[in-house]
Amino acid sequence: MPAAGGKGFPLATRLYKSRTLGLTLGFVCVAFGMYPVNPPLWVWVWMILNAFVWPHLAFQSTLRAPQALRSERRNLLFDSFCGGFWVGAMHFNPLPSVTTLSMMTMNNVAIGGPRFMLMGWVAQGLGIGVSLLIFTPAFIALTTPAQLYACLPILMLYPLALGWICYRQALNLARHKRELLALSRTDSLSGLLNHGAWKDHLEIEFQRCRREQQGAAIALIDIDHFKVINDTYGHVTGDIVLRQLSKVLRQNLRVADLAGRYGGDEFCVILPGMPLNRATEVMDALRDRFNALAYAQDPTLRASLSIGLAPYQLTHADSTSWLNDADLALYEAKSSGRNCVSAVQGAWLRSV
Repeated sequence: MPAAGGKGFPLATRLYKSRTLGLTLGFVCVAFGMYPVNPPLWVWVWMILNAFVWPHLAFQSTLRAPQALRSERRNLLFDSFCGGFWVGAMHFNPLPSVTTLSMMTMNNVAIGGPRFMLMGWVAQGLGIGVSLLIFTPAFIALTTPAQLYACLPILMLYPLALGWICYRQALNLARHKRELLALSRTDSLSGLLNHGAWKDHLEIEFQRCRREQQGAAIALIDIDHFKVINDTYGHVTGDIVLRQLSKVLRQNLRVADLAGRYGGDEFCVILPGMPLNRATEVMDALRDRFNALAYAQDPTLRASLSIGLAPYQLTHADSTSWLNDADLALYEAKSSGRNCVSAVQGAWLRSV
C-alpha cells in the first residue's frame, strides 16, 4: 500500500463508509426529484456513476495520496459541486434540494469547520451554475408526497450514521489523550511515575494528611554505587538493574502505594496510611528481595539499596520539608555503610 495508507487509511475508511451510505440514500432522493423533469439518458448514467462508482474512486484516490486529509477535502468539494449540480438539475425542488445541500454541508463542517463549510458552499454554487448552463433554468415550487418520502431515509439515517462516526472518533481522541497524559507522567525506562508526577502526588498526599489527620510515610531509595555498576558492567546492565528495582517495587508494594523514579538511580515511594515501624519493615523486606534478585542474576554484581524513610509530621510546613526529612534519612543510610534502611524518628499525630 502507498505511504498514505498508514495514516490515511482510518480517515479514508470513515469517509468511504459515510460517502457510500450518503450517496446511496441521496440517489433515491435525487432520482425522485429528477424523474418529473424527464432528463436525458446521460443524466441518469451520471447519477448512477456519482452514487455508486464515485465513492470507490474517492476511497482509492485517498489511499494513494501523499496527504490523506488534503485528498479528502478535494473529494468533499467535488461532492459539494455534484450536490449543487443536482439541485439545479432538479429545478430547485424545495425538499430534495434542501436535503441534498444540507447533507453535503454537514460533511464539510464535520471535517473542516466553518472555513471549509464556506468552501463547500462555493463548490455548491459552481455546481448550480454549471447545471443552469446545461439545463433550462426553472423552479419547481412543489414537492410531491413521493418525493417527500424519498427524502426521509437520508434525513433519518445519514445524520445518525455521521453522528455515530463522530462519536467513535471522540472516543478514540479521548483514549489517545489519556495515553499521552500517561506517557507524559511516566518514566520511560522504569514504567513508574516520573519525577514531576510523583511530586504532584506527594503534594496531594501531604494535603490529605493535613486535612484528615492521617499518617503516611515516604521513602527515598538509592542504588548503592550505581556509577561503579555502569562503569564496570556497562550502561545496558545498569538499565537492567533499574528495571529490576522498578519490578520489585511494583510486586512488593500495595495498590495504594505510589512509586516513582526520582532521577538517575534514585527512586521514591509514598506509603499512605502506613506508620513508620511498618514502613521500615516493608522497605527492609524490599531491600532484601532486591539484593537476592540481583545476586541470583549475577553473583558478581553486588547491587544493594540504601533507603531513607520519613513519616508525615505536624511540624512539616509543606511537602518539601517532608521530602527533605526523607533525603536526610537517605544520607544517614549512606553514611552508615549503605545497604540499610534509615528512618527519621518523630511523633505521629495518629498511628494507623
